[in-house]
Order: sequence, then C-alpha cells, then structure tokens
Amino acid sequence: MVAYADSIAPRRAIALRVRGWLWVALIACCILSLTTGATGVTLWDALVALLTPAELPLSAKVVLWDIRLPRMLMAMVVGASLAVSGAVMQGLFRNPLADPGIVGVSAGAGTGAVVAIVLGGALPFAALGPWLVPVAAAAGAWATIMVLYLIATRRGVTAIATLLLAGIAIAALAGALSGVLIYAADDTQLRDLTFWGLGSLAGATWTKLLAAGPLMLAGLACARPLARGLNGLALGEATAHHIGLPVQRLKRLAILSTAAATGAAVAVSGGIGFVGIVVPHLLRLISGPDHEELLPNAALMGASLLLLADLISRVIVAPAELPIGIVTATLGGPFFLWLLLRGRTFGGP
Repeated sequence: MVAYADSIAPRRAIALRVRGWLWVALIACCILSLTTGATGVTLWDALVALLTPAELPLSAKVVLWDIRLPRMLMAMVVGASLAVSGAVMQGLFRNPLADPGIVGVSAGAGTGAVVAIVLGGALPFAALGPWLVPVAAAAGAWATIMVLYLIATRRGVTAIATLLLAGIAIAALAGALSGVLIYAADDTQLRDLTFWGLGSLAGATWTKLLAAGPLMLAGLACARPLARGLNGLALGEATAHHIGLPVQRLKRLAILSTAAATGAAVAVSGGIGFVGIVVPHLLRLISGPDHEELLPNAALMGASLLLLADLISRVIVAPAELPIGIVTATLGGPFFLWLLLRGRTFGGP
C-alpha cells in the first residue's frame, strides 16, 4: 500500500499543478471573451460592468450584460458539461473512444430538434416560440436515455455492453428519422437545421442560461461523487463489486448525470463535437487516469476550450460568425489523429 501511495502522489501533484494552470487559462479566456468582438470593450469596462454596471454607457452595458456575459457563461457550462460527460462515459465503458454521444443522447437530442424545426408549426407546443427547439432537444435526449435504460436493465442490473449496442442502434434509428424529416423540409428549415447541427452559442441569453444551466450544473454535481467508483470500475465490474462498490447505482448515476448534462448542452448549443473525447484524453496523457483529479480538471479544460473555440468562431470571419462545431472539429480532429499516430490511445508502441 505504501508503494502504491508513493506511485500515486507524483501524479496527484502534477494534476494539482495542471489545475492551477487551467484556472489561469480559464480566467484569461474569460477576459478575452468579454473584451473581444466587433464592439470595442476594455478590460476596465468589463470590470465596471461586473461591479457597478450603472456607471457604464448604455451601449457598452448592453454588449457586456446582454450579449457577451451570458454567452461566456454558456460556453463555460456547456464545455464543462461535454468534457466531464466524456470522461464519465470513458470511465464507465472503460473505452477511450467513448464520448457523450456513445449512448445515443446526442442523436436523440438532434432528432428532437429536427422535429421541432420541421414540424414546429403543426405541433401543439408551437406557442413555446424560440423555446420550442431547446425543449424538444432536451425531451429527445431524455426519451432516448430512458428507452436505453429500460432495454439494458434486467432484474435490476444494467448491462454495459447492451447499453452500448442499444445506444448505437437507437442513434441509427434517430438518424434515420431525422433524415426523413430533413428530406421533407423546405429551404428555410434546411438552413436552420444546418446551422443548428453545426453548433453555435450566438443565441445565448440569460433566459436560456437560467433554464438549461441548472440542469447542466446538476449533471456536473452528480458526476463528481462518481470519481472513486469509476477508479474501481477500471478493475472490472466483478472486482469493483467484490471490493464493495455499489456498481449498479454507479452505472445509473453515471448514465443519468451524463444524459442531463449532455441533453441540456446540446439543446442550447446544437452539435459540438470532439470536446468530450479530446479533453479527457489530453488530461490522461498529462496527469494520469485518476478520476478524482480528472473530472474537475476536465471541467476547467472543457470550459476553457469552448471559450477559445467560441472566440475563434467570432473573430476568424468577422463580422460574420463561423459555427463553433466547425472550430472544435478543426481543433479536435488533428489532435485525435496525433493520438492515433502516437499509439497511446489503443495501447500501441
């Protein structure tokens, strides 16, 4: 036990140093997010807006309080949710390729959004107006996870392999349904579907943040107590059960917390890929697989990464905006290929 503790201590020290640098990076990204854009706003204006907003000119106050601050907070909570959900899914499935979409949650949310966009005028919930798409996406995510849980659970035990395979099947069915609706959509609806699928934080408002934020934060809060259980699960379900871990409760909480966080994130931001795969991989390479350090660090890095991607999307083709999903794919794709070439992901040389 002493030798084991001695081997763990250096990695935890590295993880703590990494966390300190991640806090620095997050603060820097927040400052850049508030002060960068078509309208010039200084760091002093941002500080005044946070402390004494009444002293700001109306134009600067509107830009900071009504546009940039909710967008910054939305990017932080969405990025943290996707990164932590990816880390939890990889720990649960003991598979480095797992991400929040592996159990079909993202596909279910996407189908809900497609239904709302294509059939929104005919739905009884059309009175929701701008809230129709986020509500439909969240409902699709939750419906998917409940169906998967019922399929994979027998006699109170959830089979991870069944959950994975059923998730692939449900994602395929959801994609087929979305394809049928897209085929029937008109030009305006196709444009809306394209932009929603590519992901964007341009529509972030305080109302959306207050509606979806608590659900994402609840998912993050539920994921944190899973750390020790995920460490034990890395030894295998049988071993985890014999050392006293509540394996079934662990799996249930992991699935539901991921569904809550990912469903809410997809509902308000659309399709944003690679965050859930790239962030946990990079942190494991730097500081090891201990989930007690990995999960909080993943939240910080995910928030910083999405803030950086959102900043790039706003300035690279200014005054227009590039969909943020394109930016994350451009950053994440080469990184994932680099991992493959190193052979670290799949246990190669």
